[in-house]
Amino acid sequence: AADAAAAKADADQAVIDAQAVVDALPETATEEEKAAAATKLTEAKADAETAKETKAAADAAVVEALDARDDERVAAVRKLDQAQKATKAALADKTAADEALAKAKEEGGEDGEDCVPEARLTTVVTGLPSTVVAGTKVDFNLRVTNGTDKTMDEVLPFAYVHATDRSGLKSIDDLVHLQWSSASSSKWKTVDNKHYMDAISPLKAGTHADIKMRLKIDASAPAGNGVTFVAGDYFNDNGTCGGNPDLEGYEFLIAAAGSKPGKVDDAKPGTTKPNTSDVKTQTSASRPVNGSLAATGSSSAMPQLALASGAAVAIGAGAVFLVRRRKAGTHA
Repeated sequence: AADAAAAKADADQAVIDAQAVVDALPETATEEEKAAAATKLTEAKADAETAKETKAAADAAVVEALDARDDERVAAVRKLDQAQKATKAALADKTAADEALAKAKEEGGEDGEDCVPEARLTTVVTGLPSTVVAGTKVDFNLRVTNGTDKTMDEVLPFAYVHATDRSGLKSIDDLVHLQWSSASSSKWKTVDNKHYMDAISPLKAGTHADIKMRLKIDASAPAGNGVTFVAGDYFNDNGTCGGNPDLEGYEFLIAAAGSKPGKVDDAKPGTTKPNTSDVKTQTSASRPVNGSLAATGSSSAMPQLALASGAAVAIGAGAVFLVRRRKAGTHA
């Protein structure tokens, strides 16, 4: 724009100079001299007009560029504000989980039998779609398998669902509902994100038990992201106990009511593990949670922050149970 302005000033001056030459021609000037001076004036005026148009285009480009810059600044400030809010919310949830764990340790005391991680006690979700439309319900299966060579007297399946809107800032947990039903009963019971499901008693070595699960999403739920965490723990009549070393997170998208996503794949366990090294089981082994949004296509880290926040709550719930059940005879 500056170069165009300078070029226009030079072109305008050239017109003034050419006009001065025409005006200064003496009466004795030849026709050739008059024609040459007139030609230079015409050319100077044409160049000046071109320079004027070039400057106008450059000035318009400057205005457009400044508007774009201002828009980017506003967008950047909004993203920063959203990220700060998401971080604050995640830290608040983590603090709540830490406090719940500390309280449970205080209530449970330090005596009793230590529980141990048992990777061969597995919990696997099948049939949960990777996209669920608001206003619908989907049924899926949770299989709990005792892969050890010993009978587990009681096995307690654990399930937790957490969801946010697309921004990752707003929790919509109150709009998603997780239910379960045993193979022997058609009655659906609500998983309230605080309690384990009824015990499988017993679960013999090398066998499994299937639990019917149902995820319902209210029609008013906005498009967003969700994750269902599952795990399993056991305790025996002789006082020994343990459970999954990990909480497994199965991620899914929430589509707005009325959407038609077509055929979708089943939800898969997440691959990213948030840092939860400060949350310990009774064996002092960390209890990490799988939970990311790698499959959402979002470039923002905020959904991951929000789901990691939900993971912290889930960890707190699981850790509370693990600590409280240390006392003999305490199973809930």
